[in-house]
Amino acid sequence: MFYGEYEHTLDKKGRIIIPSKFRETSKENYVEKFFITRGLDVCLFMFPEEEWKSQEVRFKNLSFTKREARKFNRLFFSGTVEVIPDKQGRILIPAYLKNYADIKKEIMIIGVSNRIEIWSKNRWEDFYKTSKESFEDIAEKLVDLE
Repeated sequence: MFYGEYEHTLDKKGRIIIPSKFRETSKENYVEKFFITRGLDVCLFMFPEEEWKSQEVRFKNLSFTKREARKFNRLFFSGTVEVIPDKQGRILIPAYLKNYADIKKEIMIIGVSNRIEIWSKNRWEDFYKTSKESFEDIAEKLVDLE
């Protein structure tokens, strides 16, 4: 559903503009509301409402008697904010989420199929630089292409 990488900057009010391609996709799929939370690798995850509901069911079914499950759910759900883009496709990201992802001004917005990731530009460049070399090795371990 969401594909590609887009370079953007925060506006003076600390808002981001969702890339037009993602806005078109959202409109085509009747997505009006998103949920943003702490992601992995020091980025933010942004889920369309239906995908969020699916993830929520999955994670809340983790056993609360397991310490790691409690810790993950606390960090994942406590950091979540519900957002509805304005008519220009802008959303406001709370300061605590920008701090978590080390977002200052320049950002990268990444489409990862069922979710959007929001990265500080520097962190994305570091991640990409260190990960691109192992892309084929990762694919070999995770994906059966035959």
